[in-house]
Amino acid sequence: MFGQQGGIKLKAVFIGAGSMAEAIIAGGLKSGALQAENTYVTNRSDAIRLNELANQFGIQTGYEVESVLQEADVIVLAMKPKDAAAGLEAIQSSINEHSVVISLLAGVGIDFIEKTIGKPCSIIRAMPNTSAAVGKSATAIALNELVTAEQHQSAIDLFAAIGLAITVDESQMDAVTAVSGSGPAYIYYVAEVMQKAGEELGLDHETAKSLIIQTLLGAADMLSVSDGQAAALRKAITSEGGTTEAAIRTFDEMNVKEAISAGVKEAAVQSKRLGAAYQC
Repeated sequence: MFGQQGGIKLKAVFIGAGSMAEAIIAGGLKSGALQAENTYVTNRSDAIRLNELANQFGIQTGYEVESVLQEADVIVLAMKPKDAAAGLEAIQSSINEHSVVISLLAGVGIDFIEKTIGKPCSIIRAMPNTSAAVGKSATAIALNELVTAEQHQSAIDLFAAIGLAITVDESQMDAVTAVSGSGPAYIYYVAEVMQKAGEELGLDHETAKSLIIQTLLGAADMLSVSDGQAAALRKAITSEGGTTEAAIRTFDEMNVKEAISAGVKEAAVQSKRLGAAYQC
């Protein structure tokens, strides 16, 4: 693991202190993938935020960035994607060639990071989602050719601390962004519509909310124990002439399936558009 290797404690530095960085730090500390005394975090200007994280997790915040980067074993890029070029250029000279750089920057390709760093370096591109905050992220990672088997496994261990972690080819990252990166928002969208409909049918707000949450949790669990066969599960509860059939028929008449498919594909296209700004 990054946190400790052969009895040697390894140093991890987070550049950026947003909610995703916080979720990874929390999960990593809990699992042992990170250790508080060797976990450092910085951001551009928000000292209050850094103090909050230091008080909450006991991690390190008051330090000279250049010196700690030079000794870092892991550097996590967690700034906003729009700050990628400036952020990488600011730390480029302090990155040591033995570090592994893990990028959380949506749309920013490995080639761009390699070119901006300008020296041989192990780079891992990761796409978690906001469910990391509750330890349920779906995270895909992609590697450059310098990532060792040990670094790869350590990255899997780190992201497994906040949910599911899988490895994909970088060419699949736009699809990952569309399916799981943006995916929680699609589920919230459906829940929002279901809640409004339930209230219009006479349920009070809290009753509708509780029923929907439990329904989503139960459906997710059913999918997880049924090899992900969503179509089979749907058909099993869609009896002829029943209420579910009436709803599904209405969805089909209104092209809901096509709309969802088109939306997911458009998210992938938008991911490509955003990434075009970081093409080498």
